[in-house]
Amino acid sequence: MNVDTETSATEVWPKPADDQDIDQAVFGHDKPPEGFFPALWSTIVTGFRSLSKRVLNIFWLSLGVVLAVVGGCWQHLFKHAAVNDLPILIAIVGVAIVIIGGIGLIGREGRSSDLVDFNSTRAKAFVLDNAIILAMLAFVVVLCVIKPNFMQVNVVADILTQSSPKMFIALGVSFSLIIAGTDLSAGRQVAVSAVVVASLIQKPDYASKFWPNLGHWFILWPILIAIVACCIFGLFNGWLAAQFKMHPFIATLATASIAYGGISWYFSKPPTNGQPLGELRPDFNAIGQTKLGADWAWISSLLGTNFRGINLLVAYAIVACVIIWFILNKTTFGKNVYAVGGNPEAARVSGVNSYWTIIFVFIIGSIMYALGGIMEASRTGGATNNYGSGYELDAIAACVVGGVSLMGGIGKVRGIIIGVLTFQIIAYGLVFINANPYISLIIKGVIIAVAVALDLAKYNRR
Repeated sequence: MNVDTETSATEVWPKPADDQDIDQAVFGHDKPPEGFFPALWSTIVTGFRSLSKRVLNIFWLSLGVVLAVVGGCWQHLFKHAAVNDLPILIAIVGVAIVIIGGIGLIGREGRSSDLVDFNSTRAKAFVLDNAIILAMLAFVVVLCVIKPNFMQVNVVADILTQSSPKMFIALGVSFSLIIAGTDLSAGRQVAVSAVVVASLIQKPDYASKFWPNLGHWFILWPILIAIVACCIFGLFNGWLAAQFKMHPFIATLATASIAYGGISWYFSKPPTNGQPLGELRPDFNAIGQTKLGADWAWISSLLGTNFRGINLLVAYAIVACVIIWFILNKTTFGKNVYAVGGNPEAARVSGVNSYWTIIFVFIIGSIMYALGGIMEASRTGGATNNYGSGYELDAIAACVVGGVSLMGGIGKVRGIIIGVLTFQIIAYGLVFINANPYISLIIKGVIIAVAVALDLAKYNRR
C-alpha cells in the first residue's frame, strides 16, 4: 500500500527542478558562463530568443525612424562642419533601415509570432560569413577619421555612379557562378560592346569618324547591334559548355581570346587605325552622363548640403538588380539555374533541361556585359579595345564576397550588390587618401583569397 502511494505521489508531483535544469532551460547549457562579457553575451542571446519576428521587424523600423529623425535634426538644427555630411548620411541609413523593416512586416513570415532562431552558433556563422564586409565597414570608419571630408553625400553619389556599370558585369557573371562555372570572357565582351556602339554612334560631322559614310542612325540600332554582337559570344560559350561538357573556365577563356582578337582587329581598321573612339553623339552621352537632382534646389535644401546630383546610371543599375532578382527568384528558369548548379544529376532526373539552361545562362550574362559596356562608353564619352580589362575578375570577386558560392547553387542579388559596393568603396577610399595604386591591387588580391577560403569553409561545413 505504501509503495502504491509513493508511486502515485511521484506521478502526480514531478521532481523539483534542480539548479542544473534551470541553467539548461535559461542559458542553453548546464552552467552560466563565468565573466562579465560571456555573461553579457549569453543575456543578449537569451533576449533575442524571446523576440518574435514581428517584434524584431518593429524594432528595426523604430531604430530606422530614430536614426532618420536624429540625423535630420542634427543636419538642419545644429553645427556639423567638423563632420561634413555625417548627420544626413545617418538619416539616409535610417531611411534604408525603415524600408528594410517595412518590407519585413509586409511579408507573412515577418508578421508571424514565431520566435527568432538566434544562438551563438548562428552569430558566429554570421560573423564568419560576413567577415570581409565587416572589415570594409571598419575601413570606412578609419577612412572617415583620416579624411573627414569623405563623409559627404556627393562622395556616396560618386561611388554609386562608378559602381553601376560594374554592377551589370557582376550580375551577369553571377549566373555562370550559380551553375558552378565562371565567365572569363566578361571583360572582353564589355570591350566588344563599347567599341561596336561607339563606332556606330559618332557625331556626323566628326572628321575622324570610324565609318565616314555612315548616316545618322536612330540611337536604339547601334545599342541593339552591340548587344547582339555580345550574345553571339554568349551563345558560343553556352554551346561549348553544354554540348561538349567543357568546363566554363576553358570555354570562356577561349572565347575571351577570340573576342579580344576580333574587336582589336575591328578597332585597328582604317581610317582611325586604333585611335580611341570619341566625339560620340550627345543623345548617347546623355545615357551615362545625365545627373538627377543636380538642378533641383529642393533636394539640396532637404539634404542640407550642396548636392551635385546622382548619375542616371544608378537608376539603371537598380532596375537591373530588380529584374535579375525577379528572374532568379520568381521564374522557372531561375529555379532551374539553382537546380543545375546545386545538383546537376538531380536536376536532370527532375526534368530540368540542363542543355538550354546553360546556354541561356551565358546569353543572359552577355546581355548584361553588353549593357555594362554601353553604359561605360556613354559615361566616358568614348571607347577603346581595352575597355573592361580585368572586369571579369572584379565581378567574380564581388560575387564571392557577396555570398555567391563557387561550388554552385547559392547566390543572392542582395549579396552581389554588397560585394560590388565593397570593392568600389575600398578602391575609391584608397584614391581619396592618395594611397599608392599598387596597394589597391594587393588589398584586392587578399580579399579574393580570403573570400574564396571562407566560401570553401562554408561549403565544407555544409
